[in-house]
Amino acid sequence: MVKNNLSENRFEFGKNWKSFSNYIDDEVIQVAQSSLSDLFNTNDLSGKTFLDVGCGSGLFSLAAFNMGANVFSFDFDLDSVECTKQIRNRYTQDHSNWNIEQGSILDTDYLNRLNKFDIVYSWGVIHHTGDLWKSFSNLIGLVNCGGVLCVAIYNDQGIKSKVWTAIKKFYNQLPRFVRPSFAVVTFIGIQVMSFLYHICKLKMISYLKNTKNYKSNRGMNLFNDWVDWVGGYPFQVASVEAVNKFLMMKGFEINHTRLVSSFGNNEFVAHKKKYQDV
Repeated sequence: MVKNNLSENRFEFGKNWKSFSNYIDDEVIQVAQSSLSDLFNTNDLSGKTFLDVGCGSGLFSLAAFNMGANVFSFDFDLDSVECTKQIRNRYTQDHSNWNIEQGSILDTDYLNRLNKFDIVYSWGVIHHTGDLWKSFSNLIGLVNCGGVLCVAIYNDQGIKSKVWTAIKKFYNQLPRFVRPSFAVVTFIGIQVMSFLYHICKLKMISYLKNTKNYKSNRGMNLFNDWVDWVGGYPFQVASVEAVNKFLMMKGFEINHTRLVSSFGNNEFVAHKKKYQDV
């Protein structure tokens, strides 16, 4: 197994996903399926092979499975692997078309044993590996010719991203028993600042609506997302221009983007040209 070169300061993503999995219900699953439907412009993935790289809680693997795909999920974090298996066992009876393994997108020996897939999905993962561009290159190599790649990567905010990198590294250097308190304090602080900002801008209705409907954002949970954000280290970012250039150089046509103006993930859906084997 490939060890992350920053593993001593690595955030325990899998433990956070296990906490989030307690909030997964039929409504959350439906929101996740709707998210995939919007991305791929279809409700039916029957006959498609779907690779979930960095499967986390397993929610989107489950969504793809429910949409008819043959699913393969892997994650570096054993807690995430266990969580995904629990979700599979909880919500499916015959799961012969859904395989789950522990593996790393940085481990070329492991990846060489895998088939290529019609859909490769990796949302908010490769920027946490410690080697974003190697991970990106390896990810692309798993897509069939004519297949689809969906990847989400943290937006490059320049100095702001450097500040957040320092915060995340600091969080993971804290004693374990202190980390939850640090996450709660920063969560409350950011929420208060956001609340006051929206009051000053006379946008309270927008603030309340976004907070109330947070689950509609891919079925996620506000607090678990925040813990992931404040603690998620390793942490790298990429500009829209850099991602677009990388995809085009690798023989992909970009079909859909969902971009953020500040913090958060830029989302890219791209097709691999049939005449080019990257």
